[in-house]
Amino acid sequence: MTPDELGAWLRLLSTPGVGPETARKLLAAFGPPEAVLAQSPAALRAVVGPKLQLALGVPPEGLAETVAATSSWLAGGTDRHVLALGDSRFPPELLQMADPPLLLYVTGQIETLSHPRRLAVVGSRNPTPQGEQNARQFARALAEADVCVVSGLALGVDGAAHEGALAGGAPTIAIVGTGLDRVYPKRHLELAHRIAAQGAIVSEYPLGTPPLPANFPQRNRLIAGLSQGTLVVEAAVQSGSLITARLAAEQGRDVFAIPGSIHAPQSRGCHALIRQGAKLVESAQDILEDLRFTSPSASAADAPNDPAPTDPEGLLSVMGFDPVSLDALQARTGLDTAHLQARLLELELEGCVGRLPGGLLQRLGQG
Repeated sequence: MTPDELGAWLRLLSTPGVGPETARKLLAAFGPPEAVLAQSPAALRAVVGPKLQLALGVPPEGLAETVAATSSWLAGGTDRHVLALGDSRFPPELLQMADPPLLLYVTGQIETLSHPRRLAVVGSRNPTPQGEQNARQFARALAEADVCVVSGLALGVDGAAHEGALAGGAPTIAIVGTGLDRVYPKRHLELAHRIAAQGAIVSEYPLGTPPLPANFPQRNRLIAGLSQGTLVVEAAVQSGSLITARLAAEQGRDVFAIPGSIHAPQSRGCHALIRQGAKLVESAQDILEDLRFTSPSASAADAPNDPAPTDPEGLLSVMGFDPVSLDALQARTGLDTAHLQARLLELELEGCVGRLPGGLLQRLGQG
């Protein structure tokens, strides 16, 4: 994109009153932004009416600063890109959407956007320990089968999915709801750097855009649209993850869900999806087979969880997979408090048990 083309795009999209739908209408009528801005007042008025025709005739306030900041950002590294509709590198899957983004800002390895196998992994920002572990282990197994994991860089399941994908050695894509000159949440700054080095971070929002609540449901449509399927790990009944799943289904993509405890609120969204026709999965291999993604190492993708260390007292079996209180465990095992606490601490350090709010404990993995 030349500086003049970039300036025309930014002027069109930052004109007050010109949202994505109006911009698409103008582009359909006149061609690229340079052509739109070169139209006569009468031609513009016929398409968008007199009010927007007048707005398009005046450069928006702060346009020069926006163009300069964007140009400076692009000059900051060869891994920074702005893709417009019509760019050969623009993901064709997004062009099939009813409301495709008009510009994509990308940091990282641009070729990741054309990775042949992409799966969205989404879920709760406040997952259970088991949910977070599932996200990380499913993503790792998928990455080891050369699947690119797409998620949203949010806390909880999203972050765990990106971590698992990076550990599995495949590229991962984070689609965010802010400008790419900032990272949200801030605690994922280091993770964002690793994603950019091994994959890509993508946004349709201009530089400087803060984390506005309305941006995140919008970005979810890109997570669904860029992926051949969507896996929901954990989700409440009213959640952004279910929005992503619904958008994926509307676009004809497969939706997968991991079942969980009937007592965990974070599992209810997945159970609702399964009742509505989402595919219940127990391992990454289930997804690979359903999407006909041939795994180079079936053993790596067979199970989502690593084998648990030896448990000579059978405490993990006694725990089951639902959250359980210390008192309930003591009643089940007959162990004295000190002995039980010591064994639970060992299992927690081994990564086999996690602690939940309210003093509850939960077994992690399948072991």
